[in-house]
Amino acid sequence: MKKIVLSLAFWAAISASALAQVKGNAIGVRGGIGSELSYQHKLSGATRMEFDLGWYFNHGLNVAAVHHWAFDLSELATGFNWYLGVGPQVGFWTYNNEGLAVGVAGQIGLEYNFNIPLQLSLDYRPGFYLVPAGHGGAWEGAALGIRYRF
Repeated sequence: MKKIVLSLAFWAAISASALAQVKGNAIGVRGGIGSELSYQHKLSGATRMEFDLGWYFNHGLNVAAVHHWAFDLSELATGFNWYLGVGPQVGFWTYNNEGLAVGVAGQIGLEYNFNIPLQLSLDYRPGFYLVPAGHGGAWEGAALGIRYRF
């Protein structure tokens, strides 16, 4: 019951937040546990898709497509947003000869959009592989993103 109440409070807080205006598309890199090429595509005023192709230091490749909802944090400074998202991921892992893995990823982060076409972000992306069951299940990681907005 406690988890349900906390979940409802969390979603109520998100709903009460002002949605941010996503500023066009962006391309760049994310770096953390691994390195990723990253592309963000604007969908509507406050939503976008982020597509990432990553290489994880001798463990394999991963592709993620995360749908983001962006929220305004301009009280801190003009250009600040926070975002929350979820989406599918597919990985080909060479670690322990595990092969193809399919799962879901979440993402939460902060971003700053400069007056020039530059975006910096810091986010956390937990994920869970559903197939195959023996892949190792959950993983997580924080990353710093640098993107060119256009």
